Amino acid sequence: MFATLELAVLSMTLFLPGAYSAPSLAASLAQSKSYSGDGTFYIPGLGACGKTNNGHDLIVAVGHGIFDSYPGANKLNPNKNPICGKKLRATYGQKSVVVTVKDRCTGCAGAGDLDFTEAGFAKLASLNQGRIHGVQWEWI
Repeated sequence: MFATLELAVLSMTLFLPGAYSAPSLAASLAQSKSYSGDGTFYIPGLGACGKTNNGHDLIVAVGHGIFDSYPGANKLNPNKNPICGKKLRATYGQKSVVVTVKDRCTGCAGAGDLDFTEAGFAKLASLNQGRIHGVQWEWI
């Protein structure tokens, strides 16, 4: 029975183009357990998750590569992306902060880059730094 099932799956992958594709690198990164990247900050408003936030909220915009490839991401309506509302813990040096994903960072170049609100960034470093390198983070 298993051999028949395996043969059927193999037939579909060989003869039906597009029926199966290996997970993309971005999708693999979206499901990774830990990341490293730069941290910056921005002044939020209406975010890609469809909610309006302000600089006092502990929220974050994740890089567009992770946001767009997150499993179940809706390319037509980012408000319905299951990444919205997920929490992550970011650490820089000896400091850490828990933030909630509420936005998509279009200016994030690295796969693990994060764009915090001023409140979130200030938990990790002085706003005068503007950009910090080597922020470690993971989903919680």
